[in-house]
Amino acid sequence: MYERGPLHLLTRAQLGPIDRHFWLNRSVARSMGINFTEAIADGRLDAEGYAELLTRCRAGGCDRQCEHWLGCLHGQVDDAPEHCANRDRLNALKAPDR
Repeated sequence: MYERGPLHLLTRAQLGPIDRHFWLNRSVARSMGINFTEAIADGRLDAEGYAELLTRCRAGGCDRQCEHWLGCLHGQVDDAPEHCANRDRLNALKAPDR
């Protein structure tokens, strides 16, 4: 999980590939029934918050665990995986539908 300090101090070299983490982040959210477009449209998430989710995912260092977790899924889940750098935020985005 991400624990290296403020996200804004990280360089691109310290972060994972943006395209890989875009899809991982989106896939975990979808597995929970979260649609980022809808979350932005209804005010639960703004552009800055979305950018932070993506950056936190890139900095988390848990992409291989995430990929494995997604590969083992069978249907939707209620919570983000324990290893997820965005676990708390994704769970909070899911909360209104619970």
